[in-house]
This record gives sequence, C-alpha cells and structure tokens, in this order.
Amino acid sequence: MGLLIGIGLVAFALFGGALFVLLGGASIIGYATYAASEELPLSILEAILIEFNSLTDNPSILIIPLFTFAGYVIAEGKAPQRLIGFARASVGWLPGGIAIVVLGTCAFFTTFTGASGITIVALGGLLYPILKRSYSEQFSLGLVTASGSIGLLFPPSIPLILYAIVAQIRIDTMFFAGIIPGILILTILSLYCSGWSVFKRTETTPFSLSDFARTLWEAKWELLLPFLVLGGILSGKVLIDEVAALTVIYVCVVEICIHRSISVKKLPYLVKESMLLVGAILIILGLALGLKSYLVTLEVPQNVVEWIQSITSNRVITLIGLNIFLLIVGCLVDIFSAIVIVVPLLLPIAEELGIDKAHLGIIILTNLEIGYLTPPVGMNLFISSMKFDKSVVLLYRSVLLFIGLLLIALVLVTYIPELSLWLPEALGKTTESLF
Repeated sequence: MGLLIGIGLVAFALFGGALFVLLGGASIIGYATYAASEELPLSILEAILIEFNSLTDNPSILIIPLFTFAGYVIAEGKAPQRLIGFARASVGWLPGGIAIVVLGTCAFFTTFTGASGITIVALGGLLYPILKRSYSEQFSLGLVTASGSIGLLFPPSIPLILYAIVAQIRIDTMFFAGIIPGILILTILSLYCSGWSVFKRTETTPFSLSDFARTLWEAKWELLLPFLVLGGILSGKVLIDEVAALTVIYVCVVEICIHRSISVKKLPYLVKESMLLVGAILIILGLALGLKSYLVTLEVPQNVVEWIQSITSNRVITLIGLNIFLLIVGCLVDIFSAIVIVVPLLLPIAEELGIDKAHLGIIILTNLEIGYLTPPVGMNLFISSMKFDKSVVLLYRSVLLFIGLLLIALVLVTYIPELSLWLPEALGKTTESLF
C-alpha cells in the first residue's frame, strides 16, 4: 500500500502538484510505515512541529522576508531604468557593452529578488528591445534568459541565506563566499559577449562624460545599496537581521520619498506579493526539515555515503557525479525547494570528502543556477517563452552556448575551492555553526 501511495505522490509531482504536498505526504508515509516499530521515537506531527518551532526560534529567519520585500520594492520602482541608463553610459562604449549592461543589471536585481523569474518578467521588456538593436534574436533571447539567474551568488541573495540556515553555518560567511565566484561568472559571460561583438562588429554607444555624470547622479541611491549591506556586515556594529531591516527602510525612503516612483498605497500590495513567496519558502522549508528528520533517523545520508564509497573513492569522479545530480535537480525543482531537499543529504558526503560547507554551498547554488536554463524543463526557459511569446525550442537553442560558458565557471568553482573560501577567510568569516 505504501508503495502505491509513493508512486501516486511521484505522479502528483510530475503533473505539477504542489511540492509541499509531496514533502508532507512522503513524511507521513514514512512515519506511518514505521509507526509500529521502535525505530522512530517521534510521530510525523511531532517532528514537523519541532522543525517549525526551530524555525521560529531561529533569529536569522527574519532576514528572508525583509530582503525579499526590499527586492520587490526595488523591482516595482523605476530603479531598472536608472540602473540601465547608468550602465549604458558606463560601459556601453565597450565592445559588447550593451550585453554587459544586461548582465550587470539582471545580476543586481536577481541578487535582491532572489528569483530569476521575477528578473526576467520585470526587466525583460526593457532589456530585450535594447539587445535586439545590436544582436540577433537568438543571442538576445539567450542572454536575457541566462542573465535571469546570474545574481544568485551575490549578497544578500535569498538562496545564500536559505542555504546557510539549512546547513547551519554563518550567513555572512556565505555572503562573502559567493562574491568571487559570482564575479567569475559575470567575467566569463562578459568576455564572451565582448569577443562576439568584436567579431560581429556590433553597434556601441559613444562615451559621454555628461551622460555618465547625469546617470550616476540619478542612480546613486541604488548603487549605494550593496555597500550599505556589505559595509554594515563588515563593520561589526550591526547584526545581519538589523542590516536587513535597515535595507527595507533605505529602499522605501529612496523609492517613496526621494524618487517618488512608488506611492504609499502600493506598499500593501508589495507586502502581499513578497510574503506569498516567503510563505511558500517557509512551508516548504518546514516540511522538508520534517522529512529530513525522518531520513536522518533511517540513516539515509550515511547509507548514501557508504554507497558512493563502494562505487569510487576518487574525489574528482565523486564531484563530477555530484554536479550532474545537482544539474538534474536544478532543472526539475525550483531553487528554494532544491536547497532544503538536497542539502541535508549532501552535507555528510561533503564532510567525508573534506569539502568546506561554504564551498559546498557555492557548488550547489552554481549548479542550481545553471539548472534554471537546462533543457527540457528549466524554469527560465518557460518564463522567457511566455514573456517574449517565443517557442521553447528556440529558447533551447538560444541558451546552449551560455550553458557551456556557465559549465566552465562551474568546473572552476568546483575544483578551485579558494575562489569560494579566500575572501571569507581573509575577512575572518569562519564556517562555524550559528546554532
């Protein structure tokens, strides 16, 4: 009977059912199957309630709704136009400058919204027509679709925070661990765009000092925001949750009082929309942690480690298999769900291989970032298809080269741990547990 229910849950997920139902159903089946034995000291209800209680007791959980709301305020205002204008005035004169504008602008917004789909929907209508003036349709679609997720490694990205909570390490460590890998990804894509533009002799925007000064002045408040976040963390005078609260106050003052691009009447709508995303994340997180307790009780992570060791003891081969697995997960599951599902299973493997938790987190997030683009069911592909009214097959062809470039970055991030660990170590941000 349990097997039939399990098959039914898998079918439910494949046909687009809610993930929290699948996680809760899997937990209930597992606990019900072994309820009569002495192997499980807790009922499923007790386990889930304990995990939800641990979430409410965790002060870091407040960071997620605060930064999410701040991201929605930024996206709703006219910050995209101001940043695009500044980026064009700054680098539009370079070969591939327009493409670099798209990369940088999308990275900024994905960092604060935490979801690539929001970036594509919010900025796609602005950036795609700009690209089409100088580039082919296929290149333009591929770049906008790929750019939707490249900011996930920069602080204060919600996936970075969520990974730190699940892996129980310092959030500021993850913030600084993602900076160099994130810059590496941006650099690889920017170099390709520049080289492609030189070969195709695409149009550039002449540099104008007056335009640069004007757009810099207009976008100065948004450009200061990353320095506010990182500066607050580095100062040691404010906690991360206080930095998140200050960020909300800052963006509200900037967008409502200074630029007046959002009315106060709009705030309830933004609160509702942002908290819908937060609520979904917390429900999935609580149920996934309940499932994790069940899997840990059955020693599933240890069994997985032993199985891998029985196949190979080669670290390189194991990491290749890990990357393939994560790419498949990222293609099938959204990034928030993937983090809470796979991280508890991968932590024992990382410990056995001697992989630092922060380095593992960057490997996981880079894979999931690429998974957004991976055919046949990468989420960004369908979002772009609906946004631009283009065939998904065309999107498949458009993103293949960008996937290849991101895989190069993934290899470097995976096998050069210093890219992730040097900056946190230099700043004294260890991976010690917060809990």
